[in-house]
Amino acid sequence: MKEKLLISACLCGKNTKYSGGNNLIERLDELQQKYDLYLICPEVDGGLTTPRNPSEQLGEKVVSNKGVDVTNEFNLGSKIALEVALKNNIKKALLKESSPSCGTHKIYDGTFSGKKIQGMGVAAKLLKENGIEVYSDEEIEKLL
Repeated sequence: MKEKLLISACLCGKNTKYSGGNNLIERLDELQQKYDLYLICPEVDGGLTTPRNPSEQLGEKVVSNKGVDVTNEFNLGSKIALEVALKNNIKKALLKESSPSCGTHKIYDGTFSGKKIQGMGVAAKLLKENGIEVYSDEEIEKLL
């Protein structure tokens, strides 16, 4: 029986990225051979549309580049991701680095200037706080 892996839907080719596109990873086939994949997109699952205005964390809030507070949607989507992990006894997650939801080591700094800082996305942080091992798409080797 394969191990289970929670994974950002955009990494699997689903068009859930804020721009309407995806972040399909080259090694998806290898991951599918080793894991049963459970796709999540905390932003879409939390009620945001695709495409949507880009958002960044600003202190305890998440705001769009138009100044709209989308914190509630990010929090709801993060809770849904955690529920999927807990319900299915999933211990590991592969998430999109730099995303305001899924960034595992770095996120954008909230100024919409393209600058990244050390930090975690809303969903990545919640998953980690609840015992899920989180990996970024830049760390796929650690999972294979």
